[in-house]
Amino acid sequence: MLNRFNKKWIIVLTSLLLVTAIIFTACSSAVTTTETTTQPTSTTQAISTTTTVTFAPVQTTSTTTTATSTNITSTTTSTTTTTPAPATTTSTPVVALNGAGGTFPAPLYTQWFSIYASLTGVQVNYQAVGSGAGITAITNNTVDFGASDAIMTSAQVAAAQAAGGPLLTIPTTMGAVAIAYNLVTLGAGQQLKLNGTVLANIYLKTITYWDDPAIVALNPGINLPHAGIAVVHRSDSSGTSYIFTNYLSQVSQQWSTQVGTATSVNWPGDVGGSGTAGVAADVQQIGGAIGYIELAYAVQNNIPVALMQNSSGNYIAPSVASASAAADGVTLPANMLVMITNSSNPTAYPIVGFTWLLVYQNQTNQVKGQELVNLLWWILTRAQTNNNALTYPQLPASAVTIAEAEVNSITYNGQALHHN
Repeated sequence: MLNRFNKKWIIVLTSLLLVTAIIFTACSSAVTTTETTTQPTSTTQAISTTTTVTFAPVQTTSTTTTATSTNITSTTTSTTTTTPAPATTTSTPVVALNGAGGTFPAPLYTQWFSIYASLTGVQVNYQAVGSGAGITAITNNTVDFGASDAIMTSAQVAAAQAAGGPLLTIPTTMGAVAIAYNLVTLGAGQQLKLNGTVLANIYLKTITYWDDPAIVALNPGINLPHAGIAVVHRSDSSGTSYIFTNYLSQVSQQWSTQVGTATSVNWPGDVGGSGTAGVAADVQQIGGAIGYIELAYAVQNNIPVALMQNSSGNYIAPSVASASAAADGVTLPANMLVMITNSSNPTAYPIVGFTWLLVYQNQTNQVKGQELVNLLWWILTRAQTNNNALTYPQLPASAVTIAEAEVNSITYNGQALHHN
């Protein structure tokens, strides 16, 4: 009986275990495991939720990704370290200045502006297009400064003031207008002599041959050919022409009456050259030619020039010293607009003039205005030491004082622009 009882419980226990196993297996089969992943949506490929923490100077981004399943949750954290791009420094570009005008001072201006660029980095672009074109350019506000060897007419001043307000005329240097010629018959060491009357008559075309008695009388012992004189003048509106015709008007009543003083006149003849360089080239190329050019062009191109008789009766060669002497004893006005031709100084060359930069007193661009003031101050001070080597005199001290006062009057929006 005990055996039957034991067998019975063994069967029951075995059945219970079997049922339990079946139930457990069924429950396990009924459960499904699901895993959800969020796709990247940012340029850093962050998954799900992104938190950014910044440390100087390196930026660290911590990205937390959560994967979810039934009954089980696991969290994974990954860290990405990136190096920031180097900081960029933007420097203010150097301002360039633009000018246009006289060819008379162009050799000196070219050297000045080259030196200034090497010292400061400021480029000064100067176009030697003639004084008349320089006056037009500043009036039209197409340049930062104009340049002229001529005193502006009242109409030109009115037009400039209407365009930009008060216009300053700031002297930069002075120079001699040399009388260049092409005469192969002159021997070594011989130099042509002329006076104002004869020179005026040559340009009036009343003296047309080199062996005219009036020229021969001034040049005893010189072989002057019976050859026609080719008179060369400027074809453009020129400050050099202004200085030259101003001189001729002072020494010849006929010239003063018939032609007069201007940047452009009705020339009686013969050949027109564009710019001082054009006149110099024509004199060199045409036998028997005569022309007027700034001394630097004659020196640089080895063109012979005449000795001119001054008001004291002395024959004077154009030079730095004789040009400087023309300003001695001259009363200079506050606007520096003065002609110094036909000086009474016995050592002065008679055809000399100042040259000016034309600058609006009230600047409309603060940055350019400041750079312009700095340039002008440099020209009036340090740059003057470069003049003599290129045959231009330094400004007289009295002229520098007046010019500095003009520069100090330049403003922007009513405030003075002080030079550096």
